[in-house]
Amino acid sequence: MKKLLLKLTCASVLSLSVASAFAAEGPGTPPPPRPGLFFEENWKQVPKGGENALSQAHVANANLELKLYGPKSDQLQVTGFDGNDANPTHTWTGLCGAGCTFAFRNKKGFADFSKGARIMVQSKTSGFHKIHPFIKLADGKTYVGDIELGQTTDFLFDEFRIEQVQWIAFNTELGVTKGNLVKEIDLSKVDEIGFTDLMPGSDHGPGGWSDVGVVRVYANVVAR
Repeated sequence: MKKLLLKLTCASVLSLSVASAFAAEGPGTPPPPRPGLFFEENWKQVPKGGENALSQAHVANANLELKLYGPKSDQLQVTGFDGNDANPTHTWTGLCGAGCTFAFRNKKGFADFSKGARIMVQSKTSGFHKIHPFIKLADGKTYVGDIELGQTTDFLFDEFRIEQVQWIAFNTELGVTKGNLVKEIDLSKVDEIGFTDLMPGSDHGPGGWSDVGVVRVYANVVAR
């Protein structure tokens, strides 16, 4: 009986000690909240529908300005159906040259990609095609990221943090990368954000193109 009482007493003392330690430390400091939604783009069809050259008329978000880069970027198309999850309204690179790129410039401000920013994108690709993130900084320099995305069987979402990405300089006229991966880059003021397909399209039919549907960017806003 004495041994039992001793064990219970020791257990009580230990419990009180642990409780006191937690009380002294407090609940702890929560991590800072993640950056909110910087912009979302869902695309929209033009009244005649079908397949058409991508233009500002296809941009659903009134705060976004569309930018196009790369050889034959004027051949970047939009097709699909608004509100259809099996074939949503999306871009299509089948007629494009290599490095066909679209990007969005948010009128509300620059994106701060230096602190916890992330991107979610809905895509579908054919053959060996992949899409890469594209950025243009406030100083005018342009880069492509080493992240490769592309679902081959359905329009699905991928999400990645900017910290995962390594960047390489991108020649927007030729649609090619240049130099080595950049070791240090100031991402505190990103002016334009989009995606590029570094391979040329192979026309209609399977084998050589990429589609991009919904794009969501989460980042803190920096005033222009």
